[in-house]
Amino acid sequence: QVQLVESGGGLVQPGGSLRLSCAASGSFFRDYAMAWYRQAPGKQRELVASITSGSRTDYADFVKGRFLISRDNTKNTVYLRMNSLKPEDTAVYYCNFVSLNNPWGQGTQVTVSS
Repeated sequence: QVQLVESGGGLVQPGGSLRLSCAASGSFFRDYAMAWYRQAPGKQRELVASITSGSRTDYADFVKGRFLISRDNTKNTVYLRMNSLKPEDTAVYYCNFVSLNNPWGQGTQVTVSS
């Protein structure tokens, strides 16, 4: 099991930006694809963006052009830069491995509101 610790969430006005971070324990982080997910109240968790071990990225249609996922394997950390935030982006954001059955972290709350 790998411990995942998300941070960087907060309250932001529509159109604003945030950068989320996810720190992972364990030295094999660099060998696996990672992803950011989110869960809004009353909704199922959904995939937001993913990044392979070779840093190839993919995005859900609803964030394309606004969000940027990246990783720093020297720090065992994956990031999510979120721009042009909308109220519908309000959710708890989580990171996790794409293909490993790893426990979820506590997530970080993002609230977009004026």
